[in-house]
Amino acid sequence: MGISISANKVKGIRAVVCSEPYSAKLSREHNDTNVLALGARVVGIEPAKMIIEVWLSTAFHGSRHAERIAKIASYEQVS
Repeated sequence: MGISISANKVKGIRAVVCSEPYSAKLSREHNDTNVLALGARVVGIEPAKMIIEVWLSTAFHGSRHAERIAKIASYEQVS
């Protein structure tokens, strides 16, 4: 989790930590995540491959979710 917290401090990064494919899918569809973090002690090799495959193949849905991304980006402008 620490790496995702650290990554999210960088402007433009929307990192997510996932331990299963469904969260990876939703993070891309709803939050347009652009960094994926996996815990080596939490996720095995085969589940990690599945999570990565889902995360890479899932597109951002846009529309109402785009408003959230714009709001997140506006927080970065304050700093």
